[in-house]
Amino acid sequence: MQLDPLQDPVDTPEEAYREVLLPFGKFALAFLVVYLVGRFIVEPAANRIVRQRNPNNPTILDAFRRYLRLAVVVVGVAFGMAAGGYGQVLTNSTLIVAAATLAIGVAGQEVIGALISGLFLVVNPNFNVGDWIAWGDREGVVEAISFRTTRVRTENNETVTVPNTELTTSTIVSQYGRTEFRVSEEIGIAYDDDVEEAMSLLAEAATSHAAVMSDPEPRVYFSEFGDDELVLHVQFWIRNPTRKDILRVRSEFSLAVKSRFEAAGITISPASERELSGDLRVEQSAAGGADSADER
Repeated sequence: MQLDPLQDPVDTPEEAYREVLLPFGKFALAFLVVYLVGRFIVEPAANRIVRQRNPNNPTILDAFRRYLRLAVVVVGVAFGMAAGGYGQVLTNSTLIVAAATLAIGVAGQEVIGALISGLFLVVNPNFNVGDWIAWGDREGVVEAISFRTTRVRTENNETVTVPNTELTTSTIVSQYGRTEFRVSEEIGIAYDDDVEEAMSLLAEAATSHAAVMSDPEPRVYFSEFGDDELVLHVQFWIRNPTRKDILRVRSEFSLAVKSRFEAAGITISPASERELSGDLRVEQSAAGGADSADER
């Protein structure tokens, strides 16, 4: 039987396996080379640069490391497909490219939005790991920022995983994110007490605390006339605060004020005084029956 010279010769099993394994081997080799170079050469050098430029911001370093590893994998896959010859197959098929684009756009819309939101959170200088934040009706300490979510630990020691999109679309309050924090307290005293002495004792209680800054110095104001008390307002500042520091300083300041006021005979938040008035009328029926009493 004579073979037609125009027909392609039938591939042997060895040649068929070679056609499948050789491109895959090139893909795996190219991906491995790119991944190793990126993981052990590019990543340490880039992390060192980011760490030097942002020594006090661990959020940027952690997020940069995550995004860089993802970029290394993506670049490795791209180089592997090009080396294995798969890229030409994909680019020559318009239907495959369109279907893949549609699938990524629909299925990855939320994921891509979360990634972009996470990037915005990372580059925000007022949002860092260790900050105490409040958003909506929740608050807690930021523990980690990942690709899609941020992990927050609440004051009840609960771990809350918050989508990054929720944080970027909400108003975030970072009370202790600055180098100085102002504490404001209101104290009520009785109308018969010495106001000037009370103001002096409040200033003394604030300035005597080791955590309170001397510049700016604490300030005490007469705030308002209450229904049953005179309201005094005191302000002082704490440097490099955390939530625990604020709670501790407020507690110690309140105890110091209580001790000083008791020694000086000043009443804190006096009880409300109310005057009750009325009359009692007793009537006797004409038939000599039992008395009836009406109260008003």
